[in-house]
Amino acid sequence: MKKIAIVTDAWHPQINGVVTTLTRTVRDLIDFGYQVKMITPEQFRTIRCPTYPEISLALVGPKAVAKELFAFKPNCVHIATEGPLGWAARSVCKQLRFTFTTSYHTRFPEYLRMRWPVPLRLTYMIVKAFHNAASNTMVATKVLMQELHSRGFTNVALWSRGVDTELFKPGRKDIISSGRPVFMYVGRVAVEKNIDAFLGLDLPGTKYVIGDGPARNSLSRKYPEVCFTGYRTGQELRDLFAAADVFVFPSRSDTFGVVLLEAMASGVPVAAYPVTGPIETVQNGVNGYLDQDLRRAALNALTVSPRSCREFAGRYSWKSCSRQFLDNLVIHDQPLLANLNLNLTRH
Repeated sequence: MKKIAIVTDAWHPQINGVVTTLTRTVRDLIDFGYQVKMITPEQFRTIRCPTYPEISLALVGPKAVAKELFAFKPNCVHIATEGPLGWAARSVCKQLRFTFTTSYHTRFPEYLRMRWPVPLRLTYMIVKAFHNAASNTMVATKVLMQELHSRGFTNVALWSRGVDTELFKPGRKDIISSGRPVFMYVGRVAVEKNIDAFLGLDLPGTKYVIGDGPARNSLSRKYPEVCFTGYRTGQELRDLFAAADVFVFPSRSDTFGVVLLEAMASGVPVAAYPVTGPIETVQNGVNGYLDQDLRRAALNALTVSPRSCREFAGRYSWKSCSRQFLDNLVIHDQPLLANLNLNLTRH
């Protein structure tokens, strides 16, 4: 049985698209007959991430990651994130000349720039150096592939996303008794999600924000009329999704947005900006509307058929996405083994 090691700084109990994607992919890889080991922050001492206290960062170097890899002896290493664990695993693989793959989930240069005056050119140079050491860097959309190619990224491969249409499906609207229509956002409540652009819109009915994050307190004070529920999962999240009339996705920086597919599977049309992510999954009049005027997109989305949204979401199978991921991997016949001469003190 071939062994796949996946190294990620994003893992449970975090709730986000990266964790959702990796969790489902691991499940499918096991179903396909592979043995999978996750190397995550929960195996190491951690600290809270500045400005993101819900995210734990591993206090780790190459030696600790190498110990985990050598014990498992993987035929394949995939590095999912550019955090401390990702850099440590990259160092081990490069020193052993063991070919590995990476994935680009998050626009860290832009996210960092929103908080501190760090030049985008500098952070993209660092992120590009991280990924260009890999045989494949997997991204969620063709638009993002083209963008990264233009920035000098090499060996960029497509790895799309899926949705669980058994979990997310149309349901009762009356579980929300607030005034109709209900415009809803689901996701992390943080500055890079541009939620202010949604909450500031003059819209009829009620606005809901499902999720949590560092901007929740300030936004709830600024918009007291908005219903902030905090994180919801499982059946409760499914029911809330289905009870909405329009899902509003105000982000201009997300690389995909799994929540878009979850809304569509729930029979809820999407309103978003025509940017990377939504531009590949939202078709005007079919499953929502894209417009630089987000208010106009939200109002137009009210006219879209829930059945049409559901049918569109059915095209996105997690199994097909996981097979795409598998096809992008480099699986060695010989596993990664300990090298006594490896200099594990270097990063």
